[in-house]
Amino acid sequence: MILKTLSVTEVNNYLKKITDNDFILNNLKVKGEVSNYKIHSSGHIYFSLKDENSKVNCVIFKGDAVNVSPTIKDGTKVEVRGRLSVYTRDGSYQVYCKEINEYGVGDLHAQFEQLKKQLFSEGLFDEKYKKPIPYLPKAIGVITSETGAALRDIINVLRRRSPYVDIMVYPSLVQGKDAPASLINGIRYFNREKNVDVIIIIRGGGSIEELWAFNDKNLAYEIFKSKLPVISGVGHEIDFTITDFVSDLRAPTPSAAAEVAAPKLEELNNNLSRHKAYLDQFISTRMINEKEKINYISRILENNSPRNMIINRYRDIDSIKDKLTNIMMKKIENNRSNLININNMLTLLNPINVLNKGYAIIEDNNGNVIQNIDKLKALDEVNVKMKDGSADFKIEPKR
Repeated sequence: MILKTLSVTEVNNYLKKITDNDFILNNLKVKGEVSNYKIHSSGHIYFSLKDENSKVNCVIFKGDAVNVSPTIKDGTKVEVRGRLSVYTRDGSYQVYCKEINEYGVGDLHAQFEQLKKQLFSEGLFDEKYKKPIPYLPKAIGVITSETGAALRDIINVLRRRSPYVDIMVYPSLVQGKDAPASLINGIRYFNREKNVDVIIIIRGGGSIEELWAFNDKNLAYEIFKSKLPVISGVGHEIDFTITDFVSDLRAPTPSAAAEVAAPKLEELNNNLSRHKAYLDQFISTRMINEKEKINYISRILENNSPRNMIINRYRDIDSIKDKLTNIMMKKIENNRSNLININNMLTLLNPINVLNKGYAIIEDNNGNVIQNIDKLKALDEVNVKMKDGSADFKIEPKR
């Protein structure tokens, strides 16, 4: 028997025909946990339905999506009714849902909320324990898959924005049961080596089960104990993991984690330019102010210079000297006048001057002036002084 060689399209069309004609696959009721739930701008809803071992992609078109409960989200357990068919272009199959009904919260979501509540009560999310992110890190440690697109994104962002930063990558698993231990080893490595300033843990987006490694309790404790600050950039903006809450800073995407880890070189240059302009203005203003202060102090010193004080004291001395000279001259003049007056008086009262007028002074032997005739009669000898001399005379009584 010779089999015909089929094209890829023919194979996919054949599978589609089989599924479309299968009674069970056309009347499916499937239960499972919602994952990667997205409402498209067109109004269609895309999601995955999973259990412990498998998952299947689902879609519910806009016409039926209007009846979907708004409470349905990732982690919700639901039952869907629809049909399974093959999408021939991609060779993939999915369930085309007509109805989707919620009947419970998924186990993974419940575990997430329980662990989140526990770690919150233990204080692992408290802002007071958050370590500051260094403004200008010299080296950044990146923990992620070495083959993932997230690593390429973060390297491209850092090389473009912050080429001055060294990037050290610790290759780690980011999915599966062994991923938490691998991530923990990365944190321990950077803390032990102390060769970076900040750690970034990153992974691209995915369903809750694909991101489940980042909801590990031991990983949360390790991040909390880290001496180096840790930035979490796991998933997309709408994805939240325990790692996001316990890290020192949460970034919505891996690229955003790179942006917050180190400032853009252009921003640094702009900041330097602004600071330089500020410093130039500050120094210029300071110099002007200090120069004015110096001039002011110089004027004060000039006004209070000892030289000025000495000059003023010289003036005071000259003034005092003039006053003393005037006082002395007046004193001398007064004394001269007094002496003249006294001399005149002495001249007037000088007995010799009286004698010059023809008068004589009669004294006894003891030099006493005889002022009346009775004393003269009682004496035998007297001394008579006249203007041209003196002589002793004997007194003889008249007969």
